[in-house]
Amino acid sequence: MRKIILVATLLLAAIGLHAQDDVRLNPDHPDVYVVQRGDTLWDISGRFLTQPWFWPEIWQVNPQVENPHLIYPGDRLRLIYVAGQPQLQLERGPQAYKLSPVADASRLTPQVRREAIDDAIPALPLDAINAFLSRTRIVAPNAFEGTPYVISGADQRILMGAGEKLYARGDFRTPLASYGIYRPGEVYTDPYTGEVLGMKALDVGSVDLYQLDPDNRQDFAIATMHITRTSREIRLEDRLLPAEERAIEAFFQPSAPSVAVDGLIMGVEEGVTQIGKFDVVAINRGFREGIASGNVLAIYKRGATVRDRIERDEVKLPDERAGIMMVFRTFEKMSLALVLEADRPLEVMDLVRNP
Repeated sequence: MRKIILVATLLLAAIGLHAQDDVRLNPDHPDVYVVQRGDTLWDISGRFLTQPWFWPEIWQVNPQVENPHLIYPGDRLRLIYVAGQPQLQLERGPQAYKLSPVADASRLTPQVRREAIDDAIPALPLDAINAFLSRTRIVAPNAFEGTPYVISGADQRILMGAGEKLYARGDFRTPLASYGIYRPGEVYTDPYTGEVLGMKALDVGSVDLYQLDPDNRQDFAIATMHITRTSREIRLEDRLLPAEERAIEAFFQPSAPSVAVDGLIMGVEEGVTQIGKFDVVAINRGFREGIASGNVLAIYKRGATVRDRIERDEVKLPDERAGIMMVFRTFEKMSLALVLEADRPLEVMDLVRNP
């Protein structure tokens, strides 16, 4: 079972803002909403709020609800006002409970009900966006020095795919069961400070170790590998790094950053020039700057500079908000984010700010 469930507390991360003052209701919000199968937290939040990541600020937990951290199809969300502030109350629907075999099916009592965790709705549509969540990493520019590399495929092939065999050469004195295959990519340099932020390690595939054989170099070995997954064809000289579990649960914690953010889009996953919805982008802010997985950020297009013919000077027009992204992985100096909304084509060097 995927343990990505809608949790009321998944939005209770410290927002770092006095959000009650910032909460803005959607002008078309319902007074009561019945949760439907296929809904997500992002969808429901957007029905009530213009800024869905402020959901925890209006969440009102009912004390009689045994476990308020899950929301199910059939549950009712009612908008009320307490001391002039909007709040949402949860009223459990029938699908939130599983009855004990000995219980009277006509009555729901605290002693016999259990929560159907498998049916709890997710925060975001994982099935729709899973293919867009990147395995690419941001590594130090020298991260590939001394790492094993692909020297051949089966029958001396130079291009390899899933289900095939390959051979790698390098230091396997501490062998692992699985490795990721990566290709060195772009080195990112901050355009303002000139600091080297990291290098893109482009995901190519995954392999499992089958056997090791001695090499003519004392500290090297020849590894026979089975290719378990590819995102693109594996080539000679592609590098091996220890495999990583994709810890995507942290991505499903939408929140506003706890710090002021003023960054840039540095690159896009496939190196295209135009960026749209569900594209993965790299930004020049990481956990060093206080960015955390789940942070929602706004994307802005730079305002143009125009000539004022009356005052005879140059005037910069305001930057225009053009989209929303959510960080799903952070590194020291950079982060990877998924574009959730794009009102117009985005591009590298667009601005990234607090939502």
